[in-house]
Amino acid sequence: MADFKDSLIFPAGERFDNENFSGEVWLKMLTGMPCPVANVTFAPACRNNWHTHRGGQILLVTAGRGYYQEWGKEARELKPGDVVEIPAEVKHWHGAAPDSWFSHIAIEVHPELGPATWLEPVSDEVYGKLK
Repeated sequence: MADFKDSLIFPAGERFDNENFSGEVWLKMLTGMPCPVANVTFAPACRNNWHTHRGGQILLVTAGRGYYQEWGKEARELKPGDVVEIPAEVKHWHGAAPDSWFSHIAIEVHPELGPATWLEPVSDEVYGKLK
C-alpha cells in the first residue's frame, strides 16, 4: 500500500471501515456540500455492495485497475483516465481488480436528493467472472 499510496494524485485518507465494502478501503473527502467529491482507494479484491444514487454519480479513475458493473450487464474494466457516468437510480458496484489496487474520484450528482441506497454485497460468483 505504501508505494501505491505514494503514487496517488490525491491523498488516500483514512481507512474506512464500512459494512457496504468487502475488503479494505480508504476514503478522503475532498469537498463537501453542495457537491461532495471523494477520493476512494480500494485494496486488491475490495469492492462495494450493489447500490444506487438518487441523483447519479461520476467516477474519475486515477490509479490502479478496477471494475464497474451495472445490474444485468457485463462488468467494465477500469484504468487511469477512464470516466464512468452513472445515471440516477441505476443499480451498480465498483471496486478493485483481484490483483490490483484501485483509486477513483467519486462525484455525487444532485446530493440534495439524498444518500446512496446500499443493497446486497456483490457475490463471489459475480466477482469471480471478471476477466
